[in-house]
Amino acid sequence: MIEFPTNYQDILDRIDAIDPVKYSKTRNYTDGSVSYLSPYISRGIISTKFVMNQLLKKGYSFHEIHKFVQELAWRDYWQQVWIAKGDAINLDIKHAQKPLQNHQVPVSIVKGKTSILAIDRAIKDFYKTGYIHNHVRMYIAAVCCNMAYSHWKNPAKWMYYYLIDADWASNALSWQWVAGSNSNKKYVANQENINNFCYTDQKDTFLDIDYKEFENFKTPPNLKETIEFDLTTPLPASDSLKINNNLPTYIYNFYNLDCEWDKNVQANRVLLLEPSLFKKYPVSKKSIDFMLNLSKNISEIQIYVGEFNQILTMCNTNAIFYKEHPLNNHYTGTQIERDWMFDVQGYFPSFFSYWKKCKKQITF
Repeated sequence: MIEFPTNYQDILDRIDAIDPVKYSKTRNYTDGSVSYLSPYISRGIISTKFVMNQLLKKGYSFHEIHKFVQELAWRDYWQQVWIAKGDAINLDIKHAQKPLQNHQVPVSIVKGKTSILAIDRAIKDFYKTGYIHNHVRMYIAAVCCNMAYSHWKNPAKWMYYYLIDADWASNALSWQWVAGSNSNKKYVANQENINNFCYTDQKDTFLDIDYKEFENFKTPPNLKETIEFDLTTPLPASDSLKINNNLPTYIYNFYNLDCEWDKNVQANRVLLLEPSLFKKYPVSKKSIDFMLNLSKNISEIQIYVGEFNQILTMCNTNAIFYKEHPLNNHYTGTQIERDWMFDVQGYFPSFFSYWKKCKKQITF
């Protein structure tokens, strides 16, 4: 079972162990040579640009690592959509999802009892590890949205809650892509596809059909029962902040745990956990614990559970620094730009229109 160390050197070692050539050939298989870096990129302890540059130092050509770089670029692309669209990514961004039967989550998905072995095993492991292979995430979303006809948002919130690589843009917009509300075609997969990439040999399931049969697909009985539930975030106790107002204050959060950020600058360093944010985008205890363990890489970090405006009453407001993110729009102070892979910003209606611009900047 995959593990996710939280020591910074161990993360660097994981980057060093990537085989981007093998990745391009095997990434869609559940035992493929994937990087397992998504939790660290999502929490901002490393950036997509940093990962790409580490590979370039090894002397790879663009041709050799093309697919790996492209997949990293998907993460930057989703973030750019979030920056441009804001809360609109919580709605059907291009097309209304159709057909639609409910706004809940199939019980069989939550319990890992869909009868599709590869999916059910992945869901049960998911609760233990906080991680699901990307291809299986697509299978789960397809079952929810295009077979149980559940609106994408609540199933996406269920998955986000348990993911230790929880990134709302990547998660929500990928679910919309599967559901057809952020793409021109829905994503579906039949049993043959799942057997191939997950090494199962199932037959006679509700997915053991030809692709043309998905056009008039009727929800099977075991997907019809749905559930609505409240997700809450178990936040830790807040430290009693000790702020030296002669020093700048660096604000970290759920999406920024960069332990290398101006690490030689003497500063107050505060991990801000806003209850209002986690009420809107709740995450599990496993996700919170993973974040807290990552934060230990930041020297003298203090944890503050409260809202940003409360921080203002304690700090020199002229010396607050934070990194750009769509969830930080209410912060005040000096905003520091994130490390993007390419100097391509703004909204693009498709990834490949964005990628076309990115490729023009590639010189390796």
